[in-house]
Parts: sequence; structure tokens; C-alpha cells
Amino acid sequence: MEKISENKKNEKNMFPDKTEIDKWFYDTTIPNINKYKKYYIDDYCTPNITEIQTEKIQKLIDTISNNEKERGILVIKGGYYYTSSLFLKSNVNLYIEKDSKIIGSNNILDYPLMETRIEGETCIYYPALINANNINNLIIFGEGIIDGNGLIFWKRFWNRRKKNPKCLNKDEQRPRLLFISNCKNVIISNLTFCNSPFWTTHIYKSENIKYLNCKFYSPIKPVKAPSTDGIDIDFCKNVLIKKCFFDVNDDAIALKGGKGPYADSDENNGPNENVLIEDCEFNFAHSCLTCGSETIHNRNIIMTNCLSIKANNLLRIKMRPDTPQLNEFISISNINGFAKNIININKWTQFFDLKGRTDIPKGITKNIGLSNINMKCDCFYNVKKSDKYDLSNFMLNNLNIKAKKNCFNEKFAENTIYKDLNVEKLK
Repeated sequence: MEKISENKKNEKNMFPDKTEIDKWFYDTTIPNINKYKKYYIDDYCTPNITEIQTEKIQKLIDTISNNEKERGILVIKGGYYYTSSLFLKSNVNLYIEKDSKIIGSNNILDYPLMETRIEGETCIYYPALINANNINNLIIFGEGIIDGNGLIFWKRFWNRRKKNPKCLNKDEQRPRLLFISNCKNVIISNLTFCNSPFWTTHIYKSENIKYLNCKFYSPIKPVKAPSTDGIDIDFCKNVLIKKCFFDVNDDAIALKGGKGPYADSDENNGPNENVLIEDCEFNFAHSCLTCGSETIHNRNIIMTNCLSIKANNLLRIKMRPDTPQLNEFISISNINGFAKNIININKWTQFFDLKGRTDIPKGITKNIGLSNINMKCDCFYNVKKSDKYDLSNFMLNNLNIKAKKNCFNEKFAENTIYKDLNVEKLK
């Protein structure tokens, strides 16, 4: 038996740039509900799927928060609760019991206009169904469901798009399901998120966020749920996504951070660093992982030990020529299943606008590694060269691919290194 060197063993505990993965990433303990003072929602309001109960639930959240002596937990039990935007506060955790639901109002007028973050910019828009801002040590968990009730929003979006094909996503106003901003040490576990009108969950300018054993659903028929990403990571550091399931009509996991020709000089924008995605399963999604069109810098991103069942892309990198972009140290390993494209890197020009800037730098994608991948696909290497961006230092190792089209060209990325690259023709 080959003796494994200490350096080789330690590589498993390293991010792609060879910095050590903090032990925080290996602690997947789900907190015990009995550690907290419980406030049962059915003691304060009656389950109802037609009468909006935002005011009663928010009042209970405020009551829990005002008890500064001990951390409390709002327990959703006894049925379904219909509400619009709720704002969690310090000392308040949220637990949703099995067979219980929080259901979002499908009337946008029930949601207050306010400053929030959406699609790579900070602006006046609608908050999410569940919101948490500037909170440390927050837990949102249980075996219940957060349901966005999005059908009306989806139909209105597609009607607007028929009338105006150039309309923006935000033009048809709709809320997200969960928005976490300016928070540290957040655990989101065991919940099911479904039918979001817009992005399903969105974490912004936050650190140490864990998604454990969660499920994300939005339909592709009979009405497509537009822009219903599972998880949008926006200017965050230290994110763990483990044992989650995705079946959504957009990207399963999308990296955001800002957009526009001056995005890298805006203090509201920033990088995503140290993201570990492991043991996840992707049914349908536009991409399992996307470096999105609203991103400026992604570094140390790992996706490993995952299954793709019918995603359009395993890894997609959208190179936006009106935004300074840097994607570096991304590792995709130990993946099985099917995707239409294994790797897709192309120019993205939707809503292109240089705003008069003429000296915008080239986008850069470098230090990309794919290893130990056994998949079927339509196209293995959907990568295009462009004078708008530079690609370099791609490492492909032990890939067993059955593809309708290969399209691999080592010259598309400067200094491409490959070993044990086996691509068979898929009939």
C-alpha cells in the first residue's frame, strides 16, 4: 500500500490557495431547542392561511427580543401561518416544527418598501419574507417549511416580460424568502424553502454562515419560477453548505458581490471568500455553482462530493465585460451524475452598461481545478476565448466524461495542465 505523505493528507484540509480550512467548517452540530426559552406561536395567534398575521407575529418577536436575560426561540407549530415581512432581532431564534409552515403573502402591497440589497446593488426595494440584519449567533431551524406562495408573482413576471422583453428582474416587484445581512455566526438547518417569488435565500455582508440539511424547491412547470436561486452568496466570508438538496428554476448556488463599471470601488460591494459546498444533491438547476453576473471577486471556493442529476451546468462563470471581475482558486472535485455542460465560461452581456467608463479592466479567471469527476454531459468544455477577459492556470485531473461534444482546447486558458483526462463520445 502506498504511504501517503503528511503533505498529501493535509491537502484535504486546505483551501485551493493552500490556506488552512478552519475547524469551524467541520462542526455541523445542530443546536438543541431545549437550550432556549420557548415562545409557542399558537399561544399568541391562531393558524390561518387567509388572514395575514404579520402584526401579531412581529409583536411576539419584539417581546422575545426585549427579554435580554435569556435567549429565546419563536416556535412555529400547530399549522400554517400567513404573513408578510418579519424582522428577526437579537436574542430571537426561529424554529419551525414538522408539518408547520410560514406562508408568504402574495400581495406585494403587504411588504414595506425599504433600503435593502438585491441584484448586486443597495437600493429601495422590497424586503424578504424573513429578514435578519446585524444579528450575531442566530439559528433558523426545524423540520418545517417556509413557503413563498409565488405563483401570482411568477405569472405577473412572465406577462410583463411578454410585453417588454427587456424588462429587468426587479421591474416586477417580488420578495425573497430569507435575507440575512450584516450577521455573524448563523445556522440554517433542516428547513424546506419553496415557491419563492424571487431569490430563495440571500446572505449579504455576513460571516460564518452554515446551511445544513436544507431543501430548496421552485418549479419549472407548469409556470416557471423566474430567478429563484437557491442560495445567493453576496460579499460573505466563511460559508458552509452541507447535505443540501436543490431543485430550482435558476442557479442552485450563485456567488454575487456587485455589478457595474465602478463596482469594485463601492463599499457596499465586496468579495466572497472561503466557501465550502459538500455532500449536496442537485436535481434541476441552471447551474450547480455559478460565479454570477453580479460578482467582482470570488476566492477559495470548493464544491466536493456532490451529485448532479440534471443541471444545465456543473460550474458556470459569467464574465461580465462592464464589471471588473476576478474569480480565483476554485476547486470542483468528486462529482458524479449528469449536467448539460461540465464547465461553462462565456461572456455575459445582459443589460450591459459601461456608464461612460472607457478604461474598465479585463475580467480574470484563474487557478480553476477540476478533479475526480465521473459524469455524462452534452458538452464537456463550453469555454470561449474573448478579448474581454483572461483565463489561466486551469488544472484538470482524473476526469472520466461521456459527452456528446468534447470541445476541449487547452489553449483557451493559458497554462492549462491536464492528466488522466478521458472523454468518450456519448451517443
